[in-house]
Amino acid sequence: VLVIDTLVTHAHSTGGYRERRASCEQGAAAMGAESLRDLSVHDLERAASVMDEVTFRRVRHVVTENERVLETVRVLRESGPRAIGELLLASHASMRDDFEISVPELDTAVEAAMSGGAIGARMTGGGFGGAAIALVARDTLTAVTDAVTAAFSTSGFRAPRIFTVQPSAGAHRDS
Repeated sequence: VLVIDTLVTHAHSTGGYRERRASCEQGAAAMGAESLRDLSVHDLERAASVMDEVTFRRVRHVVTENERVLETVRVLRESGPRAIGELLLASHASMRDDFEISVPELDTAVEAAMSGGAIGARMTGGGFGGAAIALVARDTLTAVTDAVTAAFSTSGFRAPRIFTVQPSAGAHRDS
């Protein structure tokens, strides 16, 4: 996994993050749900008819992202990491278009990683800056890194900090 730190700083305590949380709470209330996690994609048609467009897009992002997470787990178990590229891209598109939390540097990182040969890519975290990740085969690591670096330079952005990480099972308790 390639981490692309855009070096764009953000603070969730101001503006955008708070607005999105409020939209999600309003959307859940409009649907009579305690939380958006209680909704499925089958509820989206009704959601579109009971809320304004901005709230609906934000609700749609959360509901479809929840579905993508479950699908990603399933695909990883059945087919391995090379099969999740489209899910990563769909996640980024939803965060960019529906939740509206991406910034040009994050979009450039994702687009350049894909043009350089990444399997999939998406922004991470709460948005409005920060980092993107790219799922990269070992033999395309240099090409993807070079593509991202060149795209940032061409766009007039500060050079990103790029590094690799190895996924692991995470923290656990030994018996």
